[in-house]
Amino acid sequence: MAAAGEKISLKESVPASTKAIRPPARPGVGKLGMKCVVRANHFLVQVTDKDLHHYDVSISPEVTSRQVCRKIISKLIEAHKQYLGERIPAYDGKKSLYTAGALPFASKDFVVNLADSGSSRADRERDREFKVTIKLAAQLSFYNLREFLAGKQLEIPQDTIQVLDVVLRASKPVDCYVTIGRSFFSKTLGVGNLEGGVEYWKGYYQSLRPTQMGLSFTVDGSARPFYAPIKAHDFVSEYLGKRMSGPLSDLERVKVKRALKGITVETSYRGYVKRFKVVGISSKKVTEELFSNDAGAEVSVSQYFWTKYQIKLEFKFLPCILVGQEKRPTCIPMELCTIGAGQRYLKKLNEKQVSNMLKATCERPLDKEQQTEKMVRDNKYNQHPLVNKEFGIHVSESTTAIDARILPTPMLKYYGSGPESRIAPGVGQWNMINKKMYTGASVTGWTCVNFSRLRQDVAEMFCNDLVRMCISKGMEFTERPMMPIITAYPNMIEKVLYDVHTKTQSKLQLLIVILPDERGSYGKIKRICETDLGIISQCCLPRNASKNSPQYLENVSLKINVKAGGRNTVLLDAIEKNIPMISDRPTIIIGADVTHASPGEDSVPSIAAVVASMDWPEITKYRGLVSAQGPREEIIRDLYESVQDPTKGLVHGGMIRELLIAFRRSTREKPHRIIFYRDGVSEGQFAQVLLDEMDAIRKACASLEEGYLPRVTFIVVQKRHHTRLFATDRSLTDKSGNILPGTVVDTKICHPSEFDFYLCSHAGIQGTSRPAHYHVLHDENNFSADLLQLLTYSLCFTYQRCTRSVSIVPPAYYAHLAAFRARYYIEGDTTRDSSSGSAQVAQGTGAVVRPLPQIKENVKSVMFYC
Repeated sequence: MAAAGEKISLKESVPASTKAIRPPARPGVGKLGMKCVVRANHFLVQVTDKDLHHYDVSISPEVTSRQVCRKIISKLIEAHKQYLGERIPAYDGKKSLYTAGALPFASKDFVVNLADSGSSRADRERDREFKVTIKLAAQLSFYNLREFLAGKQLEIPQDTIQVLDVVLRASKPVDCYVTIGRSFFSKTLGVGNLEGGVEYWKGYYQSLRPTQMGLSFTVDGSARPFYAPIKAHDFVSEYLGKRMSGPLSDLERVKVKRALKGITVETSYRGYVKRFKVVGISSKKVTEELFSNDAGAEVSVSQYFWTKYQIKLEFKFLPCILVGQEKRPTCIPMELCTIGAGQRYLKKLNEKQVSNMLKATCERPLDKEQQTEKMVRDNKYNQHPLVNKEFGIHVSESTTAIDARILPTPMLKYYGSGPESRIAPGVGQWNMINKKMYTGASVTGWTCVNFSRLRQDVAEMFCNDLVRMCISKGMEFTERPMMPIITAYPNMIEKVLYDVHTKTQSKLQLLIVILPDERGSYGKIKRICETDLGIISQCCLPRNASKNSPQYLENVSLKINVKAGGRNTVLLDAIEKNIPMISDRPTIIIGADVTHASPGEDSVPSIAAVVASMDWPEITKYRGLVSAQGPREEIIRDLYESVQDPTKGLVHGGMIRELLIAFRRSTREKPHRIIFYRDGVSEGQFAQVLLDEMDAIRKACASLEEGYLPRVTFIVVQKRHHTRLFATDRSLTDKSGNILPGTVVDTKICHPSEFDFYLCSHAGIQGTSRPAHYHVLHDENNFSADLLQLLTYSLCFTYQRCTRSVSIVPPAYYAHLAAFRARYYIEGDTTRDSSSGSAQVAQGTGAVVRPLPQIKENVKSVMFYC
């Protein structure tokens, strides 16, 4: 971090930044590239003008379950249709009801009797009574929506779109689907085993959004993991991956408790089904867990079930499931509990489960397009009285044809001056045959530690072959290690790494690590190397080290070169200073991302990462910084910060400021332009991100020099969307049947007036490719559509870890890698003292966020996250 008061001072003036108000208008559509036609999973929606009304709904006693709320309102509509003017309302499951025309009252109370879903026979025979109040809230019009679609109104009429979206969602039967967000899942659509007591259910996502062609209804196949509806002891057996032949260890008990807590189990040993919420599992097995029975005598759980129900338990060595109240729970044997169906599995899937999920849901483009159209036809929106007759909505049953373009592929430059030093990539990929890295790094001090069961001679052979590969690709690499290659046990990782650091007297440039055979040590190794010792490391799996294939060695050499400060390849146009909006003035390209902990881990900090190019005009080397912030917090808080110090006065800091100073030190120039690619932002967060993060960028610039405000272009990169593009001409596809890399769409399915586009920049491998969506939130550099699209596509060929173009622009990709790396510094090690600074308070939460351990300066200066 720069010292307080450090200034950037160069004579040449920099164009000034201005205040952002709203996202810029589209500067026209692109013209560059070969024209083609693609189809998208967007279905045109036409709406008849209706007199829309919004009513507030309150239900007493209060109900938290949306499914129960829907049942109550459904029963109300069925029982009191005459009081509703024969109208069919659409209900959102919470507090809003919509009608196509006014109800015959402004406010009215109803009484609804709903059959109790309780457990006992008495419960089931008794109805529950609810008081429902429906009160007029607002009258809505289609006028604002038409004006917005025509580009005559800037504010999106979200309330009108919400009505239509609720109508299309309300057409689904309450009991047939499990609803998660905007997605519907059902076993009837497909189900399969993921192992570990988890299964997947197939379903589909649907969303209504305004586009250039009008209202577009996006439908996309989906799948989610659910708990398998099996006996609790069978779940434990599958979850732990072992036969239930003995008691659980303490560690296994903790794992099982985390997996089961909060879910619903069912019992039927009383002759009827009763449901319970799990609050934990007992510390003792069923034969040892004691309680007082009705007579006051102390009996074990197993004795009680034999005496009371004549149930002889088979798995007497297992603990009980605890249900009811946490302070005074009820104990039920696992083998008498069945996990309730339709409960979403929120824990992180393991590698095998992820692999099974991908295999089950992977669909080739042609199959996916046909399946998507079939979903729309099968849902019969146009035949539903609520959708078509009541609200006048008509949904097309065909995917949308769109004019697209295939952008020209950039030329790449390797070392040398002959024809072999240049390459025009094929379909999103190329090879390095007869080529050397553009800038080969120098490694004079290296060694290897083998924590696996590989023999010493195999580890030595692997290292020798890897060094030879690095040399053959243009690196300067000392062939002999600084110290003999070490083979050590996995339980000695920390001691061995410290010993190596001491024996090499801090002169070690690269440590090759062959990982243990058992997974789980990678994060620990990276944390020690990067935050404690300042060692650049390259980890290798033992199975890959034993195979020793040339392709693997080449891939590893690419990573080693950039970690040692080299460049693998650069854009030819960058070398020839021929990239518009980049080559003419010093320009820094920044990528930013925030990663969050797995679902359910609500106290674990989010990690923000920012990377920035350090080598204008080549734009291939990116310095990375990371910071911890409040859980689930999306706005990056550490872009700029200022602290009033009692002695130093106002001290400026933050990641943007540090990166700007590093850029100046590296290039001897200050950036005249900033191009900021921001990953991981949803549409609902655009305004807040633009407001907060643009403000932080400006403050960081101004803190370096008075009046220094370089022009900024702020682009959001979205990968987690549901738009898919399909080729109409089979000759314009890659080997996987997907659209070709470089396919760009900025018409029809894009925003009615703002500057956005879809770009498929990579070749498909399996399944259907997902294009990246780029949305410009701020543009002071006045990019044309062609220039920004071509720049973004060209950058996708500069990803240094492989010889393929990648699916999102590399700075955003690198930021994701850096954030993911930093998570290893804190996960699984929450009790360890942080080695950097004091704790911070997460804004708006009051929660204390422990800072990340500081990454050593020599590590930060290279692309350590690759």
